[in-house]
Amino acid sequence: MRVVDLIVKKRNGLALTGEEIAALIRGYTAGNVTDYQMAAFCMAVYFQGMDLEETSHLTMTMANSGDTVDLSEIPGIKVDKHSTGGVGDTVSLILGPLVAAAGVPVAKMSGRGLGHTGGTIDKLESIPGFTATLGREEFIKQVNNLHLAVVGQSGNLVPADKKLYALRDVTGTVDSLPLIASSIMSKKIAAGCQAMVLDVKAGSGAFMKNVNDSIKLAETMVSIGKKVGRETVAVVSQMDEPLGNAIGNALEVEEAILTLQGHRPGPLRDLSLLLGAYMLKLGKKVNTLEEGHELLTKLLDSGEVLQKLAQMIEAQGGNPEVINDLSLLPQARWKKEITSWKDGYVKIKDAQNLGLAAMLLGAGRETKESTIDLAVGLKLHQKTGAQVKKGQPLVTLYYNDEDKIPGVLKIIKESLTITEKRIASLPLIHEVITCQGRENPGKLFTLNEHFV
Repeated sequence: MRVVDLIVKKRNGLALTGEEIAALIRGYTAGNVTDYQMAAFCMAVYFQGMDLEETSHLTMTMANSGDTVDLSEIPGIKVDKHSTGGVGDTVSLILGPLVAAAGVPVAKMSGRGLGHTGGTIDKLESIPGFTATLGREEFIKQVNNLHLAVVGQSGNLVPADKKLYALRDVTGTVDSLPLIASSIMSKKIAAGCQAMVLDVKAGSGAFMKNVNDSIKLAETMVSIGKKVGRETVAVVSQMDEPLGNAIGNALEVEEAILTLQGHRPGPLRDLSLLLGAYMLKLGKKVNTLEEGHELLTKLLDSGEVLQKLAQMIEAQGGNPEVINDLSLLPQARWKKEITSWKDGYVKIKDAQNLGLAAMLLGAGRETKESTIDLAVGLKLHQKTGAQVKKGQPLVTLYYNDEDKIPGVLKIIKESLTITEKRIASLPLIHEVITCQGRENPGKLFTLNEHFV
């Protein structure tokens, strides 16, 4: 079959067969299909879309385009979690030890941050001595011993997606639902998971700004999971303001530890418990969501989850004393407080800009080759809906380069406003999509005011 015929077929809105999709993706991975041909194909998909059958074939072809991870030596159902990316999203640092403490294996491969979104591996590497590089046998052994290991992506995992994403990034075809969904799902499947919980962000700090678009993406990925035999749940959560209060690698580790110590109630804890309850249900550890939420809450409040994190840190070469002494984390040289310029109510106008402010301080990468400063970032003292007085702290900046402060201050002040009228707090959860359809977790058990 000729590549041009496949491009024309999709351009005309016709469905491709599994064999045609496989030939196209394998040819592109091998270098036999050119960039300009694949760019034309991606643009055809952008405008014509793909049906579920096509998207499932694309997902599995990409998942099998390189190495795959075999987790069969780990007993139990391997459940993974994926976030589509946001600001102040430290869930993985809490969720991994939380689910592992309940006895469900967490064999997680994570990435690094890029742009305004942080990366789990960067955050963990702010812990002195921690290594995210483990050999396969070490990785399997650690998960079997502790039920928990978090490592960086390595080897030739999903090369088709790496090549295709780089092309989409420069051809205006990133925001195509079938291409986004197949990209995410192929990586999770190649990493060996049998079931997955997806945290699909929606809002100004997310890749998908519109809630309805995020719900469509969630539904597409859940449908793919069902089609290819991986039970999937997608939680659509808000990202119009940072999830936690800290933005920056060591600062987010600190916030995760404080949450595990029981000192930080709020949306970060709430979302971690909800995602964890779904992971326990998919892992057949519990029968109901309520049962999973209750078990995880008890484990979190008992201190067992904090100790599980310490065990993982020690097993991967880090200093476990960090859970008792936060000063062991990298510390910025200076800090600067931004206070409210008048009485009123806080409104966060742009969460992404807050992430960009942290990146400008050195906490994130503008390109994959950029180096990062693990100590810097910012902490929010107030979020949308909070009442403040003039002079009350809004944000604290942590920095090592004074020259960056004027630009950061400009971004911060453009991202926040103080209004005269009270603003309602933002809902944490917009929707939950399962293989059985939509469900509202608020109807299943009592949640705090963050869930509406």
